[in-house]
Amino acid sequence: MTATDPALTALAQSWCALSLLHGRIEAHIERALQTGHDLSAREYSLLDVLSRQHDGDGGHLQMKQVADAVVLSQSATTRLVTRLEDRGLLERYLCPTDRRGIYTNVTDAGLELLKAARPTNDAALREALDEAAKNPELAPLVRVVETLKTPLPA
Repeated sequence: MTATDPALTALAQSWCALSLLHGRIEAHIERALQTGHDLSAREYSLLDVLSRQHDGDGGHLQMKQVADAVVLSQSATTRLVTRLEDRGLLERYLCPTDRRGIYTNVTDAGLELLKAARPTNDAALREALDEAAKNPELAPLVRVVETLKTPLPA
């Protein structure tokens, strides 16, 4: 295959369409969450991921797992955790069985903010998808997103 191979060109165009869809959705959600709740989309995502962990075996996520779930580097995730901790939305504590491990939990204030922000996030997502579905190049991607029923593996 060469750089001008039609299959590669089509693949590149498809990737650009997917990137465009993602960017539009993220920007729409970002504006809605910032306006309504003083939260970024990344902060919302982090609170959401951490709120779903539990105290049982394997229930707490390691920072690498959290970083993978929110699609950030470990250092960026740590900075994000620190910002949310400074706002009183998260708290860190030592793992009771391994003093080297640090767990991060969502505080009651964080859970309340997440509960209030979830309808905003969901509505903004729906609005962004509905708008993107009007674009013939993005409509097939929207249909795929809408048919996914289970979370993808991390």
